[in-house]
Amino acid sequence: MNKHQVEGRVDEAKGKVKEVAGRVVGNESLEAEGLGDQVKGKAQSGYGDAKEGAKDAAKKAIDKL
Repeated sequence: MNKHQVEGRVDEAKGKVKEVAGRVVGNESLEAEGLGDQVKGKAQSGYGDAKEGAKDAAKKAIDKL
């Protein structure tokens, strides 16, 4: 697991907390901020997943040589 994957998943979790808290207290701005954080987190963790996948594929290709 690389830092992008970890940071992305942390941002997703923080975003979910903000979204729920905003919904509970009726703060649409906080709720929207939470949704934005979740999208940002998913993008970052997706980048990390792709990076990790590329690294694994390269390692497998090198191992076959």
